[in-house]
Amino acid sequence: MAMSVIIVGGGKVGTYLASLLLADGYRVKVIEERREEMPRLQQDLPAGTAVLGSGTDPNVLETAGIRQANVLAAMTGDDETNLVATTLARFEFGVPRTIARVNNPKNAWMFTPEMGVDVALNQADLMAHLIAEEMSLGDMMTLLKLRKGQYSLVEEKVDPESAVVGKALADLSLPTECVLTAVIRKGQVIIPRGDVILQPADEVLALVHASQVSSLAVLLGHLEVAR
Repeated sequence: MAMSVIIVGGGKVGTYLASLLLADGYRVKVIEERREEMPRLQQDLPAGTAVLGSGTDPNVLETAGIRQANVLAAMTGDDETNLVATTLARFEFGVPRTIARVNNPKNAWMFTPEMGVDVALNQADLMAHLIAEEMSLGDMMTLLKLRKGQYSLVEEKVDPESAVVGKALADLSLPTECVLTAVIRKGQVIIPRGDVILQPADEVLALVHASQVSSLAVLLGHLEVAR
């Protein structure tokens, strides 16, 4: 049976999330308390997906099928609503997984497991740190964040003047929490075995801890060490 997800908040974020999950075969209900938004939701989502009401109302949650839900994601633009919805989901209905959007970074301290929140998505904090990181990494691109941002899948093109040019992968002094996942050369993917010799303009894909991303960028991209 497909996983059941309840999304509280039918704004742009909630609607887009619902579309992604539906496309992947999840069973989804979207709770939206603004009546004027219902025509849009009914047009954008399959019939029966949108539920009119407040995500902080236990009766509305029951109607949406919260007792069968595997996940509740509170995605409204109001932090109080998101926190109450996840608290109800966890402690009143025993939903296994709860995710909440944090709109105001000053409220982030409240979004904890003790309040029923498994994962708090602090948009402003994530965006600010991502922008700051990208500004410091030269040509390195962040492709994917893992473990709440602790690790990143990154892509970096080997600078022609980098000290790694002409070296075998086995001889590189990589950061301790870093593993190479692929080398792309002229459009071809090369498995990163120890005897592969790096060449200028090779694109290196690596999984690296957030604390060591800059060190990897220095190694491959011939950057000055960030201060």
